[in-house]
Amino acid sequence: MTYREARAKVNNAFDAVFLAIWRTIKGFIIETGEVVQFAIEAMRQAFAQPFRGPDLISHMYFVGNKSIVIIALSGVFTGLALAFQIYLGFKKVNATSLVGPTVALGITRELAPVLTGLIVAARAGGAMAARLGTMRVSEQIDALEVMGVNPVQYLISPRIIAATVVMPLLTGVFDFVAMFGCWLISIHLLGLDEASFWDRIIVWIEPFHIYEGLFKGAIFGLFFGIICTHRGFTTKGGAAGVGDATNRGVVTSMVMIIILDFFVTNLINLFYGLKERLM
Repeated sequence: MTYREARAKVNNAFDAVFLAIWRTIKGFIIETGEVVQFAIEAMRQAFAQPFRGPDLISHMYFVGNKSIVIIALSGVFTGLALAFQIYLGFKKVNATSLVGPTVALGITRELAPVLTGLIVAARAGGAMAARLGTMRVSEQIDALEVMGVNPVQYLISPRIIAATVVMPLLTGVFDFVAMFGCWLISIHLLGLDEASFWDRIIVWIEPFHIYEGLFKGAIFGLFFGIICTHRGFTTKGGAAGVGDATNRGVVTSMVMIIILDFFVTNLINLFYGLKERLM
């Protein structure tokens, strides 16, 4: 192989790598634009007549009531595990009285909305994508369009609104049961003083800490609702396509929740920082 041939081969390899990167970036930008357009149309149709009240209640029941048991179980054991681990650390510096407020801050501001979002996105979001994907490949959505029914208003908007409304409620349930688990292990197993436990929590925790978690829950519900319904609504490729759409919808939603948590947290802190300066 001559020097010129070897150089051409290396250049072709670099071209292939950069071309693959460009295709990935281009595909991401195009898909993001499609999701944004889909979300705008779904929000617009949510306020169009006829209103889908019964469908909205049905989806709220599916996303909310069907998730309470798994949220409660996850919450109570999260509170137990987190309280015990923090107790072990604070015991070394004789600060065990701070276990309660530390757990309360971590639960209300971060763990409750994030874990609730991940759990509900996996359970309800995956079901949304699978259901809509099945309707797409079996041509049920096409049949709705033929009958003059707007499939976005009938199938998509109620699901997105239901996820957005119910997620703060599930986050509140997670807060309650997680703090119950923290109280149970701290007072009845680790022997901490109950009066000091609750007094420190009351002093440390302010209403906006709880509001922050509830607001994050609503944002996470909105995003995983949009992502999962979009994946299902645009499914292609038969039964294999339904499985792929469900998997991609759940994975994308879970990654997006973790990414959004960072940015939403910083935006909220920036807002409260500006508010304190103005006051």
